Amino acid sequence: MNKKARKNTSKKKGFSKTNLKNAILSKLKETPTKKFNYKQLSKILKINKLGEKLLIYEALTSLVQDGLLKEHKRGSFVLALTDKSVNGIIKNTSKRGVYVELANEEEVFVDKKDSLFALKGDEVSLILLNKKKGALNGVIRNVINRGKNSFVGIIQQNNSFSFFIPDDYRIYFDVFIPPKEMLKNIENKKVHVTITNWDTENKNPVGKITRILGDVNDHETEINSILIEGGFDSSFKDVVEEKASSIDKTITPKEVFDRLDLRKTPTFTIDPEDAKDFDDAISVKQLQNKNWEVGVHIADVGHYIKVGDPIDREALNRGTSVYLVDRVVPMLPEILSNDLCSLKPNEDKLCFSVIFEFTNRAELINYKISKTIIHSDKRFTYDQAQKNIDSKSGLFYKELVQIKDLSKVLRQKRKENGSINFEKTEVKFVLDKDKNPIDVSFKESLETNKLIEEYMLLANKTIAKHINNKTNFIYRIHDVPDKDRLIDLKNIVKKFNYSIEVSNPKGLSKSLNKLLSEVKGKPEEDLIATLTIRSMSKAIYSTSNIGHYGLSFNYYSHFTSPIRRYPDLIIHRLISDFILGENTYKKERLDFICKHCSEMEKKASTAERNSIKFMQVKYLKNKIGENFSGVITGVTDWGLYVELEKNKCEGLVKINSIKSDYFSFDKKTHSLIGNSTNIKYQLGQKVNIKIMKADLEKKQLDFSLV
Repeated sequence: MNKKARKNTSKKKGFSKTNLKNAILSKLKETPTKKFNYKQLSKILKINKLGEKLLIYEALTSLVQDGLLKEHKRGSFVLALTDKSVNGIIKNTSKRGVYVELANEEEVFVDKKDSLFALKGDEVSLILLNKKKGALNGVIRNVINRGKNSFVGIIQQNNSFSFFIPDDYRIYFDVFIPPKEMLKNIENKKVHVTITNWDTENKNPVGKITRILGDVNDHETEINSILIEGGFDSSFKDVVEEKASSIDKTITPKEVFDRLDLRKTPTFTIDPEDAKDFDDAISVKQLQNKNWEVGVHIADVGHYIKVGDPIDREALNRGTSVYLVDRVVPMLPEILSNDLCSLKPNEDKLCFSVIFEFTNRAELINYKISKTIIHSDKRFTYDQAQKNIDSKSGLFYKELVQIKDLSKVLRQKRKENGSINFEKTEVKFVLDKDKNPIDVSFKESLETNKLIEEYMLLANKTIAKHINNKTNFIYRIHDVPDKDRLIDLKNIVKKFNYSIEVSNPKGLSKSLNKLLSEVKGKPEEDLIATLTIRSMSKAIYSTSNIGHYGLSFNYYSHFTSPIRRYPDLIIHRLISDFILGENTYKKERLDFICKHCSEMEKKASTAERNSIKFMQVKYLKNKIGENFSGVITGVTDWGLYVELEKNKCEGLVKINSIKSDYFSFDKKTHSLIGNSTNIKYQLGQKVNIKIMKADLEKKQLDFSLV
């Protein structure tokens, strides 16, 4: 017998034994505390032959050695359970099962058949099994809280049975649709389904079709599916639109009298070329003492939206605007976001402002926070403003140059204080009139982008510092990075001959800035920037201030974008309350707003990423069979994620498509290693690929190595 034949035979025998062990475990898990002998199990599993019965006893002995079973008494076996159940949150799912994070951050794997169809974000109660190979296994006994019960996908019909297949690959089960809940003419249609019954007997959940979204692979259908999946709606309810239309646009003489009048101060906006909502403006003038006054003026959305009115309730529900590749789904009706509140040129506008006094060396002398009325003299794009700065000519070029010079000093000081300087290449799709992607461009971060960012950061920081726990408030907080993630990052960048200091947070920030500076302009720049961002904690909203690690600010808030972020609107109200000595919001209400808006921010980010993935697939759909060069950006036990150098599109090389060897995933080195050849594929490695498949429904690109 040749070596290959021996290998195949061994594999077949081992696979059979594994199946038997899994079958035994499955039966015992149905009644975790019940005891069985091998004869009882033989009967349950319908095994009658003597040799097969002996194989069961062999499998039972092996499970005891694995620590998954205990021999209660001679010949009697029971699951090796811990004494009590514990609670946890589902952190991830796969085709094999789910991963539960416990309160102590320990991770538990639960097999698919023991999962009760729990999904990411669900809170569950589970029984722990003994450790196997250092990892905890468990059985979910109860789903305490399901985070989601409606999904987008397609209907698969088979005779009298119909099943719903979700778009999201992380949903590892199908949903049964009873005949009474079926609709006509749904072939090749994308649908929205709500779960009506989560069965606990390992039967598929039951659902009903709540909405037909349109034809599969149709552009509008797929984009709307992304929004609905994330809990967003592209249109507003009639009551919201009616309320917005009825708002009085008049600026009364009393309103002007009550505000600081800055209409004669040179003022302008600087925004992307395709921007429609202008929620911030900058004013600049030199004072008699030769210092510079720089005003950061933010649309006074709170003047027009009252607490608890239909617009306010809808804005809270949405939490944020959603920026997809081909459209913006606003938090506020367009009459507000693009007109009434937008700081359009040549119009008087009501603002909430932070006005700074700087020396020529960007030393902050003083600031004031005030309700203002402004008159924007010019709407600049980033490119237009940059042109005036570079040429030192054109409208307001002196003011632009001045605020640019001041912002450079502010940015340098911030960096010296430990603020981490993340810069990552942004991709922009060029769309035709039908919103089809025809090309890919890369956004250049100009000096004008950076100067606007700098003044917004300063305004947000100043507002938070001004309040400084004097009243109930919403902070934007960012915790220190997880130590294990940092060690992983250290090990990865070491492969590129870089190093980082992880022993203390202050040293870390300087070390990361040094790293990001060293990789600038090199092929691995985007990869290392991405990995560095992934090692960080997620910034969230909170009523308890712990500072913002990434920015190295002791105090930070979101004040500058009330048109597109609900927490900013709330902060405007809180500052007004503070000035007037009032208290509209109790801490419990703010805690709810923080949690909800942090969650909606995540959902918006997911929707944005999904729209990018959809456009990537659409863009490359006509390039199947073509070869590209790329960089490995992710390594998992199911394959390699590769980002194409030419257009930054990302796809998957499935592990079973690599035919040169049988590859295993090495978690420590983040690599796939060939069992026979020892060939290694790891993060940052350049590879050549061929595009094999472009699946619009799954928003997935399949590559093969060439």
